Amino acid sequence: METALTRLVGVRHPIVQTGMGWVAGPRLVSATANAGALGILASATMTLDQLRAAIREVGARTTAPFGVNLRADAQDAGDRVQIMIEEGVRVASFALAPSRELIAALKESGVVVIPSVGARRHAEKVAAWGADAVIVQGGEGGGHTGEVATTVLLPQVVDAVDIPVVAAGGFFDGRGLVAALAYGAAGVAMGTRFLLTSDSTVPDAVRARYLAATVGDVTVTTAIDGLPHRMLRTELVDAMERSGRAGRLLRAVHRAAGFRRISGLTWRRMLQDGLALKHGKDLTWSQVLLAANTPMLLKASMVDGRTDLGVMASGQVAGVIDDLPSCAELVERIVGEAEAVLKSLEMLRRTP
Repeated sequence: METALTRLVGVRHPIVQTGMGWVAGPRLVSATANAGALGILASATMTLDQLRAAIREVGARTTAPFGVNLRADAQDAGDRVQIMIEEGVRVASFALAPSRELIAALKESGVVVIPSVGARRHAEKVAAWGADAVIVQGGEGGGHTGEVATTVLLPQVVDAVDIPVVAAGGFFDGRGLVAALAYGAAGVAMGTRFLLTSDSTVPDAVRARYLAATVGDVTVTTAIDGLPHRMLRTELVDAMERSGRAGRLLRAVHRAAGFRRISGLTWRRMLQDGLALKHGKDLTWSQVLLAANTPMLLKASMVDGRTDLGVMASGQVAGVIDDLPSCAELVERIVGEAEAVLKSLEMLRRTP
């Protein structure tokens, strides 16, 4: 199934596995790449040495193209870009809009730049700066998210820019892929669906919690870091929403101290990263620290398996997913379903 996305990045199928922190590691990324889709390695929770090692591990597991997700506002973003260039990474994706200078440096070295955006104006900005494509996430998507549904946001962006648009938020099967293509997208990006595969390294207890979730169990809260964050509703979320400012600050300090130890970051650097997430919002200092602390809350669940203490970012599609296929089985299934839908639509068109 060839589209502008497959031609741009050199994959067989117009499907992207998003860069989920603590989840999108070498095993999942290489399995996705070998299945013919675009795997994206999550680098925000890695040191520079860990990033280089992870890139090399993916390269040892697959010869197919893959990408690395970066935080454009990270203090060492330039160093991470240099590692990607040196290691021959094909695609750079960003959770936040990268600067014009960062885009230029990547493109000069032949790296395809694909930022993720949540609004039409953001897509227009990065397109004007030279981005090669954009991933557009609607409000159904997991993690930090907006209020506009994919079905409303996607056509706005498709009409506004002349670069390939990848749809994210609410996709999990071949019907969704066909729907995205009908809107004018060049493919779909999925996080939760790839998290719930047998190639994912997420602990069994966490995967079981996702599989048991209904659509109503996926909520949006600002209690974690002051920004709208879509995740599974858990005991931790309930406790954070009930606790006052002092309680949240104490929780944030405790977990941030743990993240600082394993990441090697200084308190100053962590606070800078937290401030970078404000995006002009009037966040309290406790919220800033919570923002810097979010990686530790994700690690508690996605690595340590603590469903009671960790954050489980999730798209609404978790409520309709009930199996754990391999990445190869998942991609083959989605492409097969999409082809069947397209065939049935063609037959419908030909019916007198």
